Amino acid sequence: MNKKIILKEVKAILFGVAVGDALGVPVEFKSRQAISKNPVTDMIGYGTHNLPAGTWSDDSSLTFCLAEALTQEFNLNNIGQNFVRWYQENYWTPHGNVFDIGIATREAISRLEDGEKPELAGGFEDSDNGNGSLMRILPLVFYLLDKPIKERFDITKKVSSITHGHFRSVIACFYYLEFALQILAGKDKFEIYQNLQTEISNHLTSLTINPAEIAIFDRLLKGKLAKLDEDEIQSSGYVLHTLEASIWCLLTTDNYKEAVLKAVNLGSDTDTTGAVTGGLAGLLYGLDNIPKRWITQLARKEDIENLAERLFEKIVSR
Repeated sequence: MNKKIILKEVKAILFGVAVGDALGVPVEFKSRQAISKNPVTDMIGYGTHNLPAGTWSDDSSLTFCLAEALTQEFNLNNIGQNFVRWYQENYWTPHGNVFDIGIATREAISRLEDGEKPELAGGFEDSDNGNGSLMRILPLVFYLLDKPIKERFDITKKVSSITHGHFRSVIACFYYLEFALQILAGKDKFEIYQNLQTEISNHLTSLTINPAEIAIFDRLLKGKLAKLDEDEIQSSGYVLHTLEASIWCLLTTDNYKEAVLKAVNLGSDTDTTGAVTGGLAGLLYGLDNIPKRWITQLARKEDIENLAERLFEKIVSR
C-alpha cells in the first residue's frame, strides 16, 4: 500500500478501542430493551462492574497487550505471553485487576501456561466462536501493511488462533483488518464495504474453505447491511454478531460519537461492540473526532499515549 502511517492514526486506534470499551462497561449484559429506557449518551461509571467512569475491560487490555508485543519484532510467543501476564499478573489492566474474561480466552491462556504453541492454544470448535480475538486484533493492521493478501490472512489466522482458532473467528478478524487497511488507504466506508464483498469472497474461495462457513458471512459479503433495521442486528458475544453490529454502526452513522453510542445502546456485549466499533470509527474519522473529554476520563490515559508512541516508532523503523 506504501502508506506512510502517522502517530495520530496509531492513537486513533488505541483510544478508539478504549473509549468505545469504557462507554460499554457500565451497561455490559443489559438488554437492549432495558438500555432503551435510559440510553447511554456519555461516559458514565459504576453500573454492571461498579467501576469508575473511564474504566476499560479485557477488550482494551488484550488490545494493548498485542500492541505492546508489536513494539518489538513480530513474535507469536511474545503476544501469547503478554496475555498470560495480563491474566496472572494484571499486566495492562486499568486499575490493577482483571475483572472480565471470556471463557475461550481463559481456556486458551491456561493452555499457553501449560506450554502449548500459541497458534494452537485457541479452541477450534464451533462453540469457540466468541468475539475474544476480534476485540483485540486491530493493532495488527500496522504489521500487515504492504504484505500480500495471502500473507495477511496467514498472519491474522495465527494471531487470532492464540485464543480463537476456528475459521469463523479467523475470517471475522480478517474482514475487520481488511476494512481497516482500506480506511488507511483513504477509501470511503461504503466503497470499502463493496470492495470487500469481492476481495474477501475471492480469497476465501481460493483457500478452499467450506462454502457453508463462508455463507455464514453473507450479510457482509453479499448483502446490504446498512439497509437493515436495528432489530435485525444482534449484539451478543458471538463473533459474527459483534462484527456485523460494528460494521452496521459504522455504516449508519457519520462520526465517532454517534457510531460508538449506537453500538453500546444495542445492549448485551456492550463493551466489545463499543470497542470493535470504536477502533474502526477512530481510524475512519480521526483522533480529533473522538470527544476529548472521553479520552481525558480514560484510566491510564498517559500510558496509552506512551504505548501509541512506542508502537509508532516501531512502525516507522520497519
